[in-house]
Amino acid sequence: MFLTGGYRLPSRAPNLTRYLATAPDSLFAGYAIVTAFSTYFCMYAFRKPFTAATYETLDTFAGLDLKTALVISQIIGYTLSKIAGIKYCSELTRPRRAMALVLLILWAQTALLIFAMVPAQWKIPTILLNGLPLGMIWGLVVRYLEGRRLSELVLAGLSCSYILASGVVKDVGRLWMHYGISEEWMPFVTGTCFLPAYLISVWMLNQIPEPTDLDIASRTERPTMDRTARRQFVKQFWPGLVLLFILYFFLTAYRDFRDNYGIEIFQAMGYADTPAIFTRTELPVAFGVVLTLAALNLIKNHRFGFSAVLALMTSGLLLMTVATLLFDSGIMKDQQLWWMVWVGLGSYLAYVPFGTALFERLIASTRFRGNAVFAIYIADSIGYSGSVAVQIYKDLFQADMNRFEFFRSFTYVLSLIGTLLLIAACCYFFPKTSPLSKSPDHDGS
Repeated sequence: MFLTGGYRLPSRAPNLTRYLATAPDSLFAGYAIVTAFSTYFCMYAFRKPFTAATYETLDTFAGLDLKTALVISQIIGYTLSKIAGIKYCSELTRPRRAMALVLLILWAQTALLIFAMVPAQWKIPTILLNGLPLGMIWGLVVRYLEGRRLSELVLAGLSCSYILASGVVKDVGRLWMHYGISEEWMPFVTGTCFLPAYLISVWMLNQIPEPTDLDIASRTERPTMDRTARRQFVKQFWPGLVLLFILYFFLTAYRDFRDNYGIEIFQAMGYADTPAIFTRTELPVAFGVVLTLAALNLIKNHRFGFSAVLALMTSGLLLMTVATLLFDSGIMKDQQLWWMVWVGLGSYLAYVPFGTALFERLIASTRFRGNAVFAIYIADSIGYSGSVAVQIYKDLFQADMNRFEFFRSFTYVLSLIGTLLLIAACCYFFPKTSPLSKSPDHDGS
């Protein structure tokens, strides 16, 4: 190991890694954002394209709409992946991350190939197999980015990826079906198109050097966490974590419902045949979220930075309420598409910090020696359980209500519950943060 520009580099570090170790902050941030963004953006081509289809020609399953059964099946696999990631992603060492990212995506693509080939009754377990590896990719990517003075900035860029990708890959899937690819083969074909870009992105991501001494001084060291460290984290913060996890349970369910049944919601609103409808709504959402989260990097005091994150999440929930009230009043009658944009922006402002700035700032402000990925994966495993529960509840107990009306009502419920939980969480965590926790000034190198 040797020291370069505050970085501890292996003696045989690649030339690109050496260059990034001495590059200006702005160039390093740009590189990290682009590579992390492209890696996770491409991952979505293996996860979300199947939701662009309706599968109306196939039979129902156990009283559930077949698409609902497929969505739930993938989410169950994704949830199990998140549970495994609590241990796997928090413990996995740097030399093994890139290979893990490649093997996980090849597993998911193989499952999509089987999905296309098997009879209808076997598609549900194959889509579960598709979800099993994908849930760990987020944590492995975040491990490259956390614990840095620029973490909010680069994580904001990363978060933009799945907001935008979800819409883009579904539009790509719809385009393939327009050209004659069947609903069954469309997910595999879409994933194949993005596979080369994914592999290149992973290689580039793996060139990022580890955090500098200045990063460690500001954000604390982010070591792997064994069972003892994980238990200590939960024991130290469990009341506040419970409040946040309850919110995430409902927030993930809401976000997933909007994402998975977007085509049905647009059909109810009269936009089913609008070209690139998902991209048109998600593009302003993505840019709004990334610019807002990136601004958090300007707050050097971690105590106030953590409070700012909670305030931002609360404002997102309030935005959802205001937008829906305007929609119901008829003020947005001629601009109904913007309602999907505004509730999307509000929900993502509340949702995205869970995977980025929220736990990053919590660890930095409390000086806990551990990594944010562990807390992120506990939240995700709970959140996706909520997604499954809400979708089952809708199809079994609210079958007479269409998905558009259910989604609109869910908006009000989430906004009320979420605001109360965030206020309580702020009251709990603020005394536990250090008023002296502050980021050193960027040195430009």
